[in-house]
Amino acid sequence: DNSSEFITKYRTCRRQVRECSGEADHHEGMSSDDELSLPEVKEFQKSKDNVLEDSRKVFEDVHADFCDIRKILLKFQEWKEKFPDSYCDAYISFCLPKILNPLIRVQLISWNPLEENFTELEEMPWFRAIEEFSDARNIHES
Repeated sequence: DNSSEFITKYRTCRRQVRECSGEADHHEGMSSDDELSLPEVKEFQKSKDNVLEDSRKVFEDVHADFCDIRKILLKFQEWKEKFPDSYCDAYISFCLPKILNPLIRVQLISWNPLEENFTELEEMPWFRAIEEFSDARNIHES
């Protein structure tokens, strides 16, 4: 493949220039010279696509009420409003992060803050749902 041959020659040339100039602060993997070759990029993309496809199937057999963060939080909000003593005795504030963790992780699998057009965490639906739940909880407690 001509592109991989060119990349190899380019890297070799850059390495020789660095050695001749005495540039000692170069770190392998920290330069654009060390980018992945085209076959490596294709293999990475294929692996990434497989992971994303598998992640879509994780909650495939789960009832919609139990794999949607907003619906889960709504059930906890109803519990808190109807049975505040029971809600408090169950230490729900400590349980919610553990309950929501797997749901959030699945949604973050494809998130990459290093991409140009990435979605801010604050703009993600799960973040807004948690934010609304927290605000609703603060309003009722006050």
